[in-house]
Amino acid sequence: MGKKYIGAVDQGTTSSRFIIFDHDGQIVSVDQKEHAQIFAQPGWVVHDPMEIWENVQEVIRGALAKGESSGTDLAAIGITNQRETTVIWDRNTGKPFANAIVWQCTRTDRICEELTRKYGQDGFREKTGLPIATYFSGPKIKWILDHVPEARRSADKGEALFGTMETWVIWWLTGGPRGGAHVTDVTNASRTMLMNLNTLQWDDEILEALDIPRRVLPRIVPSSDSAAWGMTDENGPFDTEIPVCGALGDQQAALVGQTCFEKGEAKNTYGTGCFLLLNTGHEAMRSTHGMISTVAYQIGGQKAVYALEGSVAIAGALVQWVRDNLGLISEAREIEDLARTVENNGGIYFVPAFSGLFAPYWRVDARGAIVGLTRYVNKGHLARAVLEANAYQTRDIVEAMEKDSGVALSRLKVDGGMVVNELLMQFQADILDCPVIRPKITETTALGAAYAAGLAVGFWGGLDELRQNWKVDRTWDPNMSKETREKGCKEWRKAVTKTFDWVEAEDR
Repeated sequence: MGKKYIGAVDQGTTSSRFIIFDHDGQIVSVDQKEHAQIFAQPGWVVHDPMEIWENVQEVIRGALAKGESSGTDLAAIGITNQRETTVIWDRNTGKPFANAIVWQCTRTDRICEELTRKYGQDGFREKTGLPIATYFSGPKIKWILDHVPEARRSADKGEALFGTMETWVIWWLTGGPRGGAHVTDVTNASRTMLMNLNTLQWDDEILEALDIPRRVLPRIVPSSDSAAWGMTDENGPFDTEIPVCGALGDQQAALVGQTCFEKGEAKNTYGTGCFLLLNTGHEAMRSTHGMISTVAYQIGGQKAVYALEGSVAIAGALVQWVRDNLGLISEAREIEDLARTVENNGGIYFVPAFSGLFAPYWRVDARGAIVGLTRYVNKGHLARAVLEANAYQTRDIVEAMEKDSGVALSRLKVDGGMVVNELLMQFQADILDCPVIRPKITETTALGAAYAAGLAVGFWGGLDELRQNWKVDRTWDPNMSKETREKGCKEWRKAVTKTFDWVEAEDR
């Protein structure tokens, strides 16, 4: 078809990137820029949507320049994004009514408490696969409409639009106020707490319960769609028209990028948070052990594929906190060298419940804690406890997922920024007692979005072709005694319980 590459926008929690991939799934060029993390008060996290859109345009131009490419070299554009983060804007001007409420933000705790009192925490789970929690977009939409009068007035008049960040980026890429496409793919829609997993449509009863007008919501579309949602604006960063036809929430994109297309295949992504997804095939498996059911992907008009997911709020963000708030390191990669100055954690455990605890606990009342401190402990032990927290949280999820699925994990594919940390990867294999496998291409989130777009336009012929691109870079095999593993897990679970009930209802 004459086109050489596929482009992917990766709009993440801390930065935005644009990556250009060739037919072998290899990176041709990449550009990245961080955006501000805004903390107005404890538990609140917001982003400036306009800053993000400006950054997206900048990194697109940057990656094209680095790759000595132009928009005419690209066959299609895919988008992946931080999920659940919520923005509402004016359809006529593109101006947001408020900053975007980030998935980590806990400001909707009272809304969730009221919904839980009325419906029970699992009151919407049968339809949505999700518990009622601050994590998801629906309560965030309600918070904005309830607290920003202009947003409510515009929503009632049909002049306000809601979107998670892929919707926001797609709308602007395809023209914005000049007729931009207002769509969300099924994976992102499944994270709003508003979509019925069985019908893949917005649920009117839940919309009524949250007092959200249906007219603000985007059209739900497949993750990979040959009927492109729109073309890039010639006046935008690509300077030409390119079909925009692939979108996946970041964790589902990583599942696709890791080519976990078979039922029972799993991957874990170590990013700002930590997210383990298990492909459950065409069945939306309901969890009874704290996991959530979600859409994994949908290719064109085919049946949707579902997944069980375990979500950890704070993973790489804990390393950032040690860097930015404590100043123990100047760069994130230094955490491994600091941790290697000691042979173990010195008896301390760090439970990073900064935003409460997500799966499998779902405790909004929890807050972070370091337990087991003695005068023996030094900054090396703290660094090691930071890394180990990611592995222990992952084990919690794996154990719960095995109870739901009845299938023991035989190996774990990993990706995300933290998989370069070999100390963490070895400890993860040790604490799971199974091999941990890192692929040669670790940018699997952006790659998944590129695959979705490329499949839609025939750049790749099918899933088997994508599987051929996946190659092993390194495998870590477990090397820990059963006694050491069980002792560590027992003490970790004890540490987790110390974080419960810290925030009482009247303080939230």
